[in-house]
Amino acid sequence: MKATDARNLHGHVVREVGKRIVTGELKPGEVLPREEALAESMSVSRTALREALKVLTAKGLIEARPKIGTRVRPMEFWNQLDADVLSWRCASMPTDDFIDKLVEMREIIEPAAAAAAARKRTAAQLAKIDTAYHQMEASRTSDEWAVADLNFHDAVLQATGNELMISLFSVVESALGMFFVLSAQTAGDFKYSLPHHQKVLDAVRRQQPEVARKAMQAMIADSQANLHKRRKVAVKKSAETRQK
Repeated sequence: MKATDARNLHGHVVREVGKRIVTGELKPGEVLPREEALAESMSVSRTALREALKVLTAKGLIEARPKIGTRVRPMEFWNQLDADVLSWRCASMPTDDFIDKLVEMREIIEPAAAAAAARKRTAAQLAKIDTAYHQMEASRTSDEWAVADLNFHDAVLQATGNELMISLFSVVESALGMFFVLSAQTAGDFKYSLPHHQKVLDAVRRQQPEVARKAMQAMIADSQANLHKRRKVAVKKSAETRQK
């Protein structure tokens, strides 16, 4: 077997077992099948399986216990900011609770980032925010809009000059991308929030930190309200279907 094949098999096991845990197919406290049985069921060598289990252990998803075996850990021990864990949660149709927590995180980080960008941005960084805004303006589909929206928020965080904040954004990028796609698909007009983005851009251009902060807060609140409206519609439709 080539080394690349071994890595591919190892990555396959990490993804498959990780997804089963994150989606709840494998529940907290549940003991994984014995090593030989699990390796056979996934058509991989025991060596590849062991390497994959080490990765999942590092992500906080599983732990090995003497005389018990390898079992799934409770959610509070998972590394929630791990890129794979976030990606698996997003791909499994995130729950309303997860979306609420993502919004809460945005409320803490992004208004402060907008204010910092207004204080510190360079002409080149402003140009990137402006370019992303015009990409949003020119979007023809909700998917194009979501990509441009993500670029806009990325450009704002880059303009803070804070490498810690920038690194955090890169970690949660896949989750935010999912959020923007969902928000765009939910809205009747996916460009409805363009005026909010323009207010942030204008405030950063004019170097008005508090105006930028408030504009970003309003944008996030509006997006959350849009998603709440979606939930109510979904619940109403579900109730009507049950009554039929």
